[in-house]
Amino acid sequence: MKNLKIKSARAALDLSQQELADKVGVSRQTINAIEKGDYNPTINLCRSICKVLGKTLDELFWEE
Repeated sequence: MKNLKIKSARAALDLSQQELADKVGVSRQTINAIEKGDYNPTINLCRSICKVLGKTLDELFWEE
């Protein structure tokens, strides 16, 4: 399942996948895989992404 919430939050801050990846300490490919739904990130990575994007875990990772 695609994670369009991360892509949307990232775009709202005008961050590229590479910039987000650099801020959370992973590769651009990892961010791409998370957004495409091909990779299930660890809770620590989820928390890091939330911190950088200014969102909560529920806002970015809760499935409706």
